[in-house]
Amino acid sequence: MKYILPFWLILFCCTILSFVYKPNDIQRCFINSIDTGYYIIIDKSDFELKVYDSEGWYATYPIVFGSNDQSDKMYQGDRKTPNGTYSIIVKKIHPKWGSELLLNYPNEEDVLKFKNRLSTGKIPRSSKIGDGIAIHGTRPQEEWTIDNNYNWTDGCISLKYTEMKDLYSYISVGTKVTIQP
Repeated sequence: MKYILPFWLILFCCTILSFVYKPNDIQRCFINSIDTGYYIIIDKSDFELKVYDSEGWYATYPIVFGSNDQSDKMYQGDRKTPNGTYSIIVKKIHPKWGSELLLNYPNEEDVLKFKNRLSTGKIPRSSKIGDGIAIHGTRPQEEWTIDNNYNWTDGCISLKYTEMKDLYSYISVGTKVTIQP
């Protein structure tokens, strides 16, 4: 006879684990052990997303961001894209712009920079760090925003809708992404 754990016991164990392990610890455990075969470098000054594989350069896509100010993200709502090294933690389809690759922003380095900015008064005391930074496409009828370097996002990285479908087809969870000024 098989022994089946009661639902309440499973729920209790999951609750205890959620207090013991922070989500970033779990992400780091899994993400750092994955070698996807690709890595991405986003160059904000050139408006380019470059993909590399084990043999070198693989592809380049034109991109746009949120703010015209290409400096580092300071706090939620500034529409800036963060600088740093991240990993793709989720692949999903967004109802407005289709394919989306969610980054692990904020990471530990981002949290330290944010706390330093708060403590030195560089940002308002009421500021929040934010989250939800992703690589995603435009809406299908708005690919012109990429051609015209029109920065329209809230801090995300945007490709043309059709090109994002291509990128999404071969990039997997765990892929490293470096965003540089």
